[in-house]
Amino acid sequence: MNFKPYIKIARPDHWFKNVFMLPGVVFAFHDSPYLVSWEIIPSLLLGLAATCLVASSNYTINEILDAPKDAFHPVKKKRPIPSGLVNLKIAYLEWVLLGLTGLVIAWQLNFFFFLSLALLLIMGLLYNVPPIRLKDLPYLDVLSESINNPIRLLLGWFIINKLYPPTLSLIMAYWMIGAFFMAVKRYAEYRCIADKDVAVKYRKSFSYYNEYRLILSMVYYASAFSLFFGIFLIRYRVELILSVPFMAGFIPMYMRLAFWDDSPAQYPEKLYKQRGLVVYSAFCLILVLSLLFIDIPLVGEIFSPLHIPGE
Repeated sequence: MNFKPYIKIARPDHWFKNVFMLPGVVFAFHDSPYLVSWEIIPSLLLGLAATCLVASSNYTINEILDAPKDAFHPVKKKRPIPSGLVNLKIAYLEWVLLGLTGLVIAWQLNFFFFLSLALLLIMGLLYNVPPIRLKDLPYLDVLSESINNPIRLLLGWFIINKLYPPTLSLIMAYWMIGAFFMAVKRYAEYRCIADKDVAVKYRKSFSYYNEYRLILSMVYYASAFSLFFGIFLIRYRVELILSVPFMAGFIPMYMRLAFWDDSPAQYPEKLYKQRGLVVYSAFCLILVLSLLFIDIPLVGEIFSPLHIPGE
């Protein structure tokens, strides 16, 4: 038996997406610095392993249920299941075992981490499985898939802080930037297929989408991210305002990928090949995380609320 196709449908090459847990860990440390300890490392490793397993469970069911439609995509038709390299009964068993193993590990950590990981698994079902299958519904397809972003934030946070979640403005900002990434991906897919009828056969939501609507959605999600991030930084960490010009620059840098032929935005797992984007993204991430811990009193004085005489 050839195991390679079964490993491939679990998409271990997509595990890098779990790097979105890292800000959750850092924000939790910033919120409760007394929790910083070398003893947390085993929990971090177990939490990462559990998240990778549940994510692979979602990828596996996605590969199984999308196989008939993937046959209409110029690249995805070469995946293991459309190519006939996978026994579906074994694939379904793989889906169940990956999900259960991840949840069992999560239960060993803490209740809130377990709930968050269970939510990640549930969203995978709602996104992929009929009759709900949110991926077939315009806008809900983007919002339901990108909600995995704030779920990963929660997973990182709850490994450290087991008592309460992060603030809602941070969660919403994380959700909206994820939705922006997904909208760019949708637009890139739509342009790559370049045939409305074939596009609809590949992805049902393309019966509603067109280039105009997809571009507008990208602008909306980017704007929503900016507003929620602004609320967070003004209320909780005003030093982050120094990162705004650089964060704003990231949006058009990523968005331009959507307009390339055979855009790499269709395949997030391959974005590491875009060195300029990777370097700039790393710079923005390091800047934001650094400003969480570096106090700059002058920034606080400049951007503090106006004092009204008599109050």
